[in-house]
Amino acid sequence: MPAVASPSLPLATRALATLRRWFDTEARVDGHADVGRRIDWLRAVPFLGMHLACVAVLWVGVSPIAVIVAVALYALRMFAITAFYHRYFSHRTFRASRVVQFVFALIGAASVQRGPLWWAAHHRNHHRHADTAADPHSPNVHGFWWSHAGWFLTREGFRTDWSRIPDLAGYPELRWLDRYDTVIPVLLAAGLYGLGEGLERVAPALGTSGPQLLVWGFFISTVVLFHATVTINSLAHRFGKRRFDTRDDSRNNLWLALLTFGEGWHNNHHFFPGTARQGFRWWEVDLTWYGLRLLAMLGLVHDLKPVPAWVLAKARR
Repeated sequence: MPAVASPSLPLATRALATLRRWFDTEARVDGHADVGRRIDWLRAVPFLGMHLACVAVLWVGVSPIAVIVAVALYALRMFAITAFYHRYFSHRTFRASRVVQFVFALIGAASVQRGPLWWAAHHRNHHRHADTAADPHSPNVHGFWWSHAGWFLTREGFRTDWSRIPDLAGYPELRWLDRYDTVIPVLLAAGLYGLGEGLERVAPALGTSGPQLLVWGFFISTVVLFHATVTINSLAHRFGKRRFDTRDDSRNNLWLALLTFGEGWHNNHHFFPGTARQGFRWWEVDLTWYGLRLLAMLGLVHDLKPVPAWVLAKARR
């Protein structure tokens, strides 16, 4: 737990300690309790900066290769978030080796949605308190904008609740990713810049550059990925159909399911989160489920938990 020391320490000292937490989430901040629903604006600066960096597209322009890289990284990282951060780490709906687990944790960490342990702990807490005052991102309780992004930037929101993830806390490599959650995104950004610079020199006909691939492949792709992911918090509890009676207001939404690779079948998921499949019917498109089936065929994951017959029997026709 972070130390709470004398609030009489100079503001600059506490500000520098807070800046350390951009790179080390376990850094202590004296005079700063890691609780509360107010936005921690200093820690939110990198998140806000990513959005502002997208404006640089006006200077770097666009090329087919830049768009392809942006779309590919959106798809790869969305799958890592939905299949592994969500269905694996949060709900344990299939099994994977430690190597596969770490590889997809790395890809998920590149999404700038914090570490896998933070993500799983938060999501388990969400299911426990869905659409109550204790749910940090219920749109019905806290409003659209807070449920969409505000909660993500609070002091309490930055904290990893270790009591929720005793099954995961024993992996030192996952704890490292959780603690230094900015390392992988920075490496991705640097790699994209380097790739663009290399392509500009060896294949100028592609019309790309280091700044262009950085803006499109990292900033634009990451910002779109973030906002697509959190629509499940802000929109999937307001718009759509309810096939199952649940104690929350989760809903199924085809458009969100397409955008988030199957997460939009949210009412299905809240009724029975213990399956690797969220599109319960054949016509409910669930790209993450198809990807998991492919990984299972390749022997990379196994024991995908199916939808029990009793669950389907409970559905409204």
